[in-house]
Amino acid sequence: MHIVRIGNGTTELRSAEEIGAKAANLARMAALGLPVPPAFVLPVKLCADIIAGHAHADRHLRDGLQEGIAFLERATGKRFGDRRLPLLVSVRSGAARSMPGMLDTVLNVGCTSDAVHGLIRATGRPRLAWDCRRRFLESFGETVLGLDAAAFAARISELVDAEGADSDRELDSEALERLAGDEQALIEDRGEGLLEDAAAQLEAAARAVYRSWTSERAQTYRKLQQLESLQGTAVTVQAMVFGNGGLASGAGVAFSRDPSTGAPHPMIDLVLDAQGEDVVSGRRTPDADDAIARALPRAEAELGDILKRLEREFGDVQDVEFTVEDGRLWILQTRSAKRTPRAAIRIAIDLVHEGLITPDEALARVADIDLGSLTATSLVAAGEPAATGIGASGGIGIGRAAFDAECAQRLSAAGEPVILLRPDTSTADVAGFAVAAGIVTAVGARTSHAALVARQMGKPCVVGCRALKIDPVARQARLADATLSEGDWITIEGDAGQLYLGRSRTMETRPEAEIAEIATWRSRTGGDIRQAPAAARQ
Repeated sequence: MHIVRIGNGTTELRSAEEIGAKAANLARMAALGLPVPPAFVLPVKLCADIIAGHAHADRHLRDGLQEGIAFLERATGKRFGDRRLPLLVSVRSGAARSMPGMLDTVLNVGCTSDAVHGLIRATGRPRLAWDCRRRFLESFGETVLGLDAAAFAARISELVDAEGADSDRELDSEALERLAGDEQALIEDRGEGLLEDAAAQLEAAARAVYRSWTSERAQTYRKLQQLESLQGTAVTVQAMVFGNGGLASGAGVAFSRDPSTGAPHPMIDLVLDAQGEDVVSGRRTPDADDAIARALPRAEAELGDILKRLEREFGDVQDVEFTVEDGRLWILQTRSAKRTPRAAIRIAIDLVHEGLITPDEALARVADIDLGSLTATSLVAAGEPAATGIGASGGIGIGRAAFDAECAQRLSAAGEPVILLRPDTSTADVAGFAVAAGIVTAVGARTSHAALVARQMGKPCVVGCRALKIDPVARQARLADATLSEGDWITIEGDAGQLYLGRSRTMETRPEAEIAEIATWRSRTGGDIRQAPAAARQ
């Protein structure tokens, strides 16, 4: 089996159908000379055979991983699982079309006990090393061994409370070492023979990523987005870079333009001293823009330049995942950004005006948008909001409160509009997203996977609403001083991130100037182009 190498002067360009869109775009960025950590890719065609358990696929998988790790060791000068200069890797999914957050990722693979000591020796940072170990145990335990994430969350919460800290970000190296020990004890029976064997970890992680293709959330998403013709996922194995090494490091997601409104300025979320899953999972609220500007001014400026360059290269708005390691910027992924329908119209028009695409290309990208129903809804005399969060996807949502996907589906089946309120933005709730009129979360970022899916579905979404406290047992929530019960009416404003109790009055307007410009283009091409080839569509 032929693996595809990315970086270190040996980048091989392949189609998204062969190696997945994520890896294909990664290779294009490496070929442009952008700062991309070296990686190798196991192809999409191996996915079905691994899931079916074919013996020849097992052999191809092991051979490909062995060959790929040898490439990464040469590219980085490190050795996988080594006690002196260890190489750690991420194991990521990637289908031919983007499926944000629906497939699995395992980080810090190769972080054995020997590798922990190697990291301490190489970096002089015990906290970084033990943070990587406990993150590996959590990621591997949940994704590969199928353990309940709540068990790990409980261990973290207990230790945070015992240490008198506000969160795990404040735990020192000694506390993180104890946390890693507790988590190892939690999974030793299930992970016997894996926790101290880097090669075995890698093989198990690659199999888990391939198997995630058949997960319920992935199948639901493909059905909702009409992607059932896709053949599987590739597996990308990439050298880890560390955003969790202190306040000169961090992990984030950047959009080259606002994907909710289409406004022509970047939207960047970054969590200092963190790894990528902290941001895209929606489990943490990002640091403020001024904190980022103070801590990482050079990286911020470099990222702005790269976003512009990627828009020119791909001819579209980009959704970029990045890590800053000790002030050095690394780009981990880029893809065309999911956007709301109103943002899609504005972006298409702006890209034509800027000369990046032609009117015909713009029409193909908005061909599936019904201009007749394209309206902007605003509240009328709504009064003071009950709570305010972060606007992640614009628009007004009015419906009955539901606190899990099952309740949302039940209320929707009874003909009721639904607002889904959750502690965090988990993509496991995609079936609830599909029936909801809007989504609210207590924590999370505008750039989390679930917020991204909400925009793609055209749903208003509010994240990081700290006043929201959900009690799943009582099936109630507190919104500051108010109590919200399951089935109560609630209104959300997705631009300003505001929540109102009850059913608010609304008014609608239409973006007449944008609609008129689209109509002019269509008249020049002989009418509507709704039957544009699928490959040309957004």
